[in-house]
Amino acid sequence: MATLGEVCAAGRLSDYLGKAEPSEMVAGANRFGPPQGDPALVTAYKDDQLLGFVYLNSDFANATGYSGKPIQILVGIDPKGVLTGLKLVEHKEPIVLLGIPEKRILEAVNKLIGADMDRVARGAAPAPQVDIVSGATVTVLVIGDSIVRSATKLIKSGRLGSQGNLAAGAAQQASKAIDAGKSEVRDWQSLVGDGSVRRLILSIDDVNKAFEKSRDTAAAAHPEEGDPGDTFIDLYVADVAVPTIGRSLLGDDGFDRLAGRLKPGQQALVVAGSGRYSFKGAAYVRGGIFDRIELIQDTNSIRFRDRDHTRLGSLGAEGAPDFPEIALFVLPAEFTFDPTEPWVLQLLVQRVVGTKEKAWLTFDLGYTLPDGYMKSTPAPPVRQQVAASSAMPSAAPAAASRDTAAPFAVEDEPLWMKIWRGNVVKISTTIAALGALTLIFFFQNTLVRRPKVYVWVRRGYLLFILVWLGWYANAQLSVVNVLTFANSLLTGFSWEYFLSAPLIFLLWASIAAGLLFWGRGPFCGWLCPFGALQELLNNIAQAVKIPQYRLPWGLHERLWPIKYIIFLGLFGMSLYSTAFAEQLAEVEPFKTAIVLKFAREWPYVIYALTMLSAGLFVERFFCRYMCPLGAALAIPGRIRMFEWLRRWPECGTPCQRCAKECPVQAIHPEGHINVNECIYCMHCQELYFDDHRCPHMIQVRLKREKRDALSSPSMRSGGKGPNTIITAGGKPIKLPTVDAITPPVT
Repeated sequence: MATLGEVCAAGRLSDYLGKAEPSEMVAGANRFGPPQGDPALVTAYKDDQLLGFVYLNSDFANATGYSGKPIQILVGIDPKGVLTGLKLVEHKEPIVLLGIPEKRILEAVNKLIGADMDRVARGAAPAPQVDIVSGATVTVLVIGDSIVRSATKLIKSGRLGSQGNLAAGAAQQASKAIDAGKSEVRDWQSLVGDGSVRRLILSIDDVNKAFEKSRDTAAAAHPEEGDPGDTFIDLYVADVAVPTIGRSLLGDDGFDRLAGRLKPGQQALVVAGSGRYSFKGAAYVRGGIFDRIELIQDTNSIRFRDRDHTRLGSLGAEGAPDFPEIALFVLPAEFTFDPTEPWVLQLLVQRVVGTKEKAWLTFDLGYTLPDGYMKSTPAPPVRQQVAASSAMPSAAPAAASRDTAAPFAVEDEPLWMKIWRGNVVKISTTIAALGALTLIFFFQNTLVRRPKVYVWVRRGYLLFILVWLGWYANAQLSVVNVLTFANSLLTGFSWEYFLSAPLIFLLWASIAAGLLFWGRGPFCGWLCPFGALQELLNNIAQAVKIPQYRLPWGLHERLWPIKYIIFLGLFGMSLYSTAFAEQLAEVEPFKTAIVLKFAREWPYVIYALTMLSAGLFVERFFCRYMCPLGAALAIPGRIRMFEWLRRWPECGTPCQRCAKECPVQAIHPEGHINVNECIYCMHCQELYFDDHRCPHMIQVRLKREKRDALSSPSMRSGGKGPNTIITAGGKPIKLPTVDAITPPVT
């Protein structure tokens, strides 16, 4: 009879098995057999001939991704241990938020198909590596690791491959446990001396030679600068859930507080480092995950998240060095970890090799708890031990691969400086565009006095923003940037992270300055590629006589708050889960229309086209009512220090011309401009100076003409009444009143 565990495992596999065809998982197979064992394994047959097996990666190895949820992958493997097929069946990764279709992820992971995992399990070959995908480094690494580790664990279990004989002959061993009765305070030197604290030190020369040995010519051609003997990183790790180690490093009070947090059997590690390379990196600022270090034990692995992390200022052990970075990581209670068995802290070292390319290597810092902290008790057979060599401190690189524009910024100063140097043309073009916009704003009164010139200047600028800044440079800002910035203020702000995206940084810096002068208008009206796309499409719609609709003021005013509600909802959700908030931020069609240029799954394309179609009839429909980024900018925009938009006393009472012609209906019927909704298109300023459309200016022009006529030598009498003048041609003309030339109020 099947056990409850076997039934549950088989159920998980069966739930996903229907999403794959047998031939997808094992070439030539035409049917699956029933699930067997725990974890569940399904046989794949061609008629009655066994061709291979299929299993779920998360049943055998940790597969928790960037989102904090398992990435579920069906893995096909033949009886010899060769991977035959992979199928991504479920994930919660917000990778599509960065413009990355699943197809690219699968193309990178499919490189593992054909790998002989039996040789890897026997130590006869290195573990195969996946290609890194820009914007999804953590996701791809997790997928690759889970596939390799799960296959290795399956082979070592003896259920297939040559490791079966070893597994079958495993001898019973004594079980070990931490001796909680041993508790003392020791100094730093003694902790390091007996291995209670383990160390990995790499010099610049060590790292440069490792990249040379990786056979990555591009990486080898970009060595670390500085004295070869200088320290690249000096890294230490210790298990502080062990009473003696914890009391020594954290102090009595610190250890007691930690012990109060930990559940029975739960562990915590202290990681400390110095040198030019940060073990923390900056990815945790953006997405809450520490992507540069990974804890590995057998086939289980984990990358720590910000919720597991506590920043420490110093270590309490006598003689301990001062470290610029000290982190306390509490292992999640659900993570399977045996502190009495060897484990490895793996360090990921990245190197910039081009404008949008990186290479990376991994270095292992092994840890084995000294026997003095443990006690032995008889126990049934335990899992096979990893090779002793994998548990010893090592500076040997474990893997190498190319990373094309990985999204996580690094804290090393050389990184962001190299990125800026590699984008000189784009940066210069962006600065020139921002400078041109500044001139437009500062000399707006001169420009709007020439309506035809102004219209084509604006259209030309918007076309540049759409084509170059948006579709070419992909510098489309998003509400995700706002959520990320707010999260960084709570978890640890880093200038280096924000500087690693030069165009985004320049845009946000200019917008911050613009908020003080003009509010949200400079971005929403001039620098947003999606806003530019809406306006240009509406210009075309008007040119081909597509009817335009203006919502009644009462309804229009009540639709404004929708975008603020959307923003507040996203902001509140980001405090709980940044990754989930980023998924919800798909309410912005920016990625679909600008970053991916509509090359995306059809639901996203239909949504983006729907928003753009609405804008053909109601100009800038999305900007008016649904844009959470516009709402986010409108809130601080109220602190603007200057009022640059001019108004006449007659504006609103009785004149309604500007209110009627405002493209986004940002002018109230009483005449004042709502800066929260104004996109600073300057159409009202164009009217302000126009003596043929603005009633006030028409009065001024006609009075000027009357004055000129009265002073003309050819003037003759003839008109009657205060509003009648005699033109140079001798015909009487009656001046219109403001009421006569003002559009009616509706």
